[in-house]
Amino acid sequence: MKKPKWVVEKEQAKKAAGSETVWLFGLHAVRDALENPAREKLRLIVTQNAADKLAPAIAAAGIDPEMSDPRRFSAPLDPQSVHQGAAMEVKPLNWGRLEDVCLGDGTAPPRLVLLDRVTDPHNVGAILRSAEVFGAAAVIGTIHHSAPETGALAKTASGALERQPYLRIRNLAEGMNKLRDMGYVLLGLDGEAEIELESALDGCRDRPVALVLGAEGPGLRPKTKDTCDQLVKIPFARDFGSLNVSNAAAVSLYAARP
Repeated sequence: MKKPKWVVEKEQAKKAAGSETVWLFGLHAVRDALENPAREKLRLIVTQNAADKLAPAIAAAGIDPEMSDPRRFSAPLDPQSVHQGAAMEVKPLNWGRLEDVCLGDGTAPPRLVLLDRVTDPHNVGAILRSAEVFGAAAVIGTIHHSAPETGALAKTASGALERQPYLRIRNLAEGMNKLRDMGYVLLGLDGEAEIELESALDGCRDRPVALVLGAEGPGLRPKTKDTCDQLVKIPFARDFGSLNVSNAAAVSLYAARP
């Protein structure tokens, strides 16, 4: 019996995901990945100078590095990448199911950042860094139309990619509804909203909160807006535009701290 097309596509997608690898680069990103026991490490390329600086992490990870001439660095990276003589091929991290990760640690009501079509890896990397600083349970994007793990994202995250859960789910609205069923309040950031973020938070600081942010320019999609419990804005002192999405995430996480 011939398999339905959707079954074949799902199996192909699963196989492709299983074979996917990422090249991390830069001393900080590579060191943090080496020190992460959950990270599957495949291949490490370093110059002698980088090997000396990373020696303890390389020894702890138990990986044999490939030495490279700094003038002809052999890792398959973009020529513009600031690799500092270190690059490592790894498997993407698997943080598990949304329902499990978003339970929090039980010490305080969890906070999440949900990203609606935020595709710039530098923005997502900066958001992961802020999420780690302010103790967010996870940053959540979508499998399609959001930034995957890349070397540029890892470098911008400055190590946070190895420690801060970053989930990519198939459907954002469905994920948001699951979170609502778990007790989350879903606050969508929208510059045209009438209610300010802090006012909306005053009644729910003792509850789990998910902050939903959209890409710069288009912002949140209509379906995403409709799925939010409330649309809120960050107040501005002057009418000169809006914050970069990574800055908006940092401000929102600070404002939403329990």
